[in-house]
Amino acid sequence: MSSNKALFTDTEFIEGLRTGNEAALKALYKKYYNIVLKIVVNNSGSSEAAQDIYQETIIVLFENAQKPNFVLNCQLQTFIYSIAKRLWLKQLRNNSNLTKLSNGDENEIVDVSEELNEHLQKEEALLKMTKSLGELGEPCKTIITDFYISHLSMEEISEKFGYTNSDNAKTQKYKCLQRLKKHFLKNKEAKDIQ
Repeated sequence: MSSNKALFTDTEFIEGLRTGNEAALKALYKKYYNIVLKIVVNNSGSSEAAQDIYQETIIVLFENAQKPNFVLNCQLQTFIYSIAKRLWLKQLRNNSNLTKLSNGDENEIVDVSEELNEHLQKEEALLKMTKSLGELGEPCKTIITDFYISHLSMEEISEKFGYTNSDNAKTQKYKCLQRLKKHFLKNKEAKDIQ
């Protein structure tokens, strides 16, 4: 690994765009280019077109980052994906290639807007889950994070929290999941009412 700071968080990327941090911009440019390249090349485009779309995507991201009230409410990767997908779809429409988007078969018709809506719905569900997890409190939040995100074993969690054995830790994790489910459903219902 290089001695440069290779890994930036989403927040650091946004802050880097706000402050004109060259290292953050270069890292951002390298990190997400392949996502945009796949979108464009897999949908009737060239690598040159992908470079143009990526440039436009970064400009849109930069303009948003400059807004004082801008808050990234999804993963940066998702934000870039959705901007690039919209920009490419718009360009295809302008070129009268409306729905001639292919995934290997040039004659296959793909409805990109449905795919994007599904992606955004998944992202919204993830945000609700994150909010629900934040409302859980301790030790549930840490137990669930340790098990599902950090991939700690039940033995490691048992040791970390001082449970007598891993079966007790499993029982606690189960109770925490039940609480998380209640919070998630409550947040979902609150959103549905709005």
